[in-house]
Amino acid sequence: MTEIFGIDPWWLTALKTVAIFVTLVLLTLFNIWAERRVVARMQQRIGPNRVGPQGLLQSLMDGVKLALKEDVIPKAVDRAVFIIAPILATVPAFLTWAVIPFGPEVSIFGHRTPLQLTDFPVAVLYIIAIASVGIYGIVLAGWSSGSTYPLLGGLRSTAQMVSYEIAMSLSFAASTMSTSGIVSAQDSRWFIIVVPVSFLIYVVAMVGETNRAPFDLPEAEGELVGGFHTEYSSLKFALFFLAEYINLVTVSALATTLFLGGWRAPWPISLWSGANTGWVPLIWFFGKLLVFVFVFIWLRGTLPRMRYDQFMKLGWKVLIPVSLVWIVAVAAVRVYRSEGVDLQRLLVGAAVVLAILVVLYLFLPEPKQAPAADDRIVELEPDEAEELEGEAEEPAKARRPVFAGGYPVPPMPEKSPSRSDAATTSEEPSGV
Repeated sequence: MTEIFGIDPWWLTALKTVAIFVTLVLLTLFNIWAERRVVARMQQRIGPNRVGPQGLLQSLMDGVKLALKEDVIPKAVDRAVFIIAPILATVPAFLTWAVIPFGPEVSIFGHRTPLQLTDFPVAVLYIIAIASVGIYGIVLAGWSSGSTYPLLGGLRSTAQMVSYEIAMSLSFAASTMSTSGIVSAQDSRWFIIVVPVSFLIYVVAMVGETNRAPFDLPEAEGELVGGFHTEYSSLKFALFFLAEYINLVTVSALATTLFLGGWRAPWPISLWSGANTGWVPLIWFFGKLLVFVFVFIWLRGTLPRMRYDQFMKLGWKVLIPVSLVWIVAVAAVRVYRSEGVDLQRLLVGAAVVLAILVVLYLFLPEPKQAPAADDRIVELEPDEAEELEGEAEEPAKARRPVFAGGYPVPPMPEKSPSRSDAATTSEEPSGV
């Protein structure tokens, strides 16, 4: 399939590049509007409905507003890295779309060309590598800001990248790494049916990879103010915003390509002879892509943010082991099939059992553990010690563990005098 690429005239390549850029910008504006409208509907609100028909121009006006805001650069930042970081996060988001197939071969001004900029035998690995480079923009933004909260957000992003890119990479179980070849291989059956566990692993990992709720730990406003982009404003902040939404549609397009047949029409529309020819497949491709975008919005509107230890546990103790077991099982089935043994039903049954085990592991409550003894102790205030009966003979010497049952126990806040205490004090005789 890759031999049909690299032979277009320069003007056609430039036209495809501009078309991809414009498409991504328009998708970003639309997705921001759609997210605000869908979440508003879920929360029984109206959402943006003033600027343009149904509020469609609200995202554009927000972008203009950001461009006109003052660009503030704090004194403590590393200026060069601080400026480069948002560019480093945004540019790779555009580059990944060079190998995404939009449709089959079409005729553009008399030239037969595929609706894809380019392709090569390791295109999927190229997407993973470029996406990894984009994460460095977030890491450098946190490091260069000269502030504690952005630095913590950058460190969280580093751990997130390592944890979830491993699982995402192991979820690819195709016979080729060429994106156009993967779409061609799904002519008769989509890979979501053949390797459903790989699809589930990829869907979870892509949410973590894009820092979206409930995995948006690098920018948790309740803990880190704004996270890695706390010190950014104006167009630099807009670039991070643009990179996030482009990455959202990138992982959605990759999921469509790898597991949902790419630009191929779903059944029963595929029975129509013209469903997969000409410009019509663009409808199927963007339709599938927008379904994934809706899932992202749905997750944000329904699930609370995970605790950081839960987030790391899901990546290292669930996704990566399941990915390793599954990829070994797929490899074994391919070997047996090459020897003439049909194990497809066995593979599907194993996938169902594995999926049930994962769901049970995630949703069953953990057994309660007895509070572990901890040598680290703190002194209690006299008033607090009096409330603990029988712990110590002298209230001022009463002690309690800092970590009770594995979770930190903060000290009680100091008690301020109440109105009744103040009134009692004022009524006491002065002794004169």
